[in-house]
Amino acid sequence: MSSNDNENTAVAIVKPKAAKKLKPARKQVKPGDVEKKETPQTGKEYNIWYNKWAGGDREDSYSNKVKSQTRCNIRKDSGLTRANTTGIRYCCLFFSRGCCPYGWECEYLHVLPDPSNALPDSSKDCFARDKFSDYRDDMGGVGSFNRQNRTLYVGRIKETGPGPETEEVVMRHFKEWGDVERIRVLQYRSVAFVTYVSELHAQFAKEAMACQSLDNDEILNVRWATEDPNPVQKVAEKRRLEDLGQEAIQARMDPRIVDAMRAVRALEEGALLDEEGGLLELENGDNIIDEPDPKRQRMDPTPPAQPEQPPQPLSLLNADTLEGLKYFAEIRKRSGASLPMASLKAAPPPKPLTTGLGLAGYGSDGED
Repeated sequence: MSSNDNENTAVAIVKPKAAKKLKPARKQVKPGDVEKKETPQTGKEYNIWYNKWAGGDREDSYSNKVKSQTRCNIRKDSGLTRANTTGIRYCCLFFSRGCCPYGWECEYLHVLPDPSNALPDSSKDCFARDKFSDYRDDMGGVGSFNRQNRTLYVGRIKETGPGPETEEVVMRHFKEWGDVERIRVLQYRSVAFVTYVSELHAQFAKEAMACQSLDNDEILNVRWATEDPNPVQKVAEKRRLEDLGQEAIQARMDPRIVDAMRAVRALEEGALLDEEGGLLELENGDNIIDEPDPKRQRMDPTPPAQPEQPPQPLSLLNADTLEGLKYFAEIRKRSGASLPMASLKAAPPPKPLTTGLGLAGYGSDGED
């Protein structure tokens, strides 16, 4: 084998793998597979808001819950439906619970919600259900449109080991429904808090894990978590929402306008820009501020401060009259002419008229 052949065999062209195409969604269940069990009547009236009987039940409403008969498997159940051709962006609620009998004939999506594609109506969740202004007392239901909630409360966990082991179990079951930001386990309390990166994934996971079990055949109580009282988390959440808002605004703006605004702001602050229009930074992360430019100072619309004038003595004559007198005095000094002192005296004022209307000059008072 020649050296050229060795070179050809050493350099191999690796082609990128093509994106996996979705196949038609399968039917998760067949008609009759799921046995519908009605909630036993423990009260006088059925409350559709809380999904339980009211007016007589004094026991824990969650003690009557039974384990879900079906569970969604994202890898096997995801696929194309009619919604991919009609343009509907909402997910199938029964698909998240693993009991959709329609498969590819379903009118809703059979995939996880995509956070990059905003829903057409922010007052609805990813299943096209209307949100409300307030949460329910038990923090169940659809949720509220007044607060972006990405955290789920997971209760009734059977702990069989230390906290890290329980956290690993919770992570393994909940990461199937989206990117998890953090998990907090309250040891010896059978409670965990799961925070997702996207609120849409939290909505999907709440329905997918309701009345499911982890590794110990328990029945989970999954609901919305209340607001975190930690002030550090509040500040971080506020900053995250501000960043998301700025990114959304910049995505809808012309990039040339954004670059121009950034350049104008940098010039106002005296910072230096690189060739691409970004701020030059030092090794410690501080921006390089240029020295004040005298040309830019001359172009500054604000006039420079004038020096304070010394107070002038009060006089009956104004400044222009005094300057005029000084000018004539200088001329007189140079010419050597001596003006009579009488000329410098002020002329006497005219005598007032003694007659009535001053018509004597016209002969009106004369005799014939």
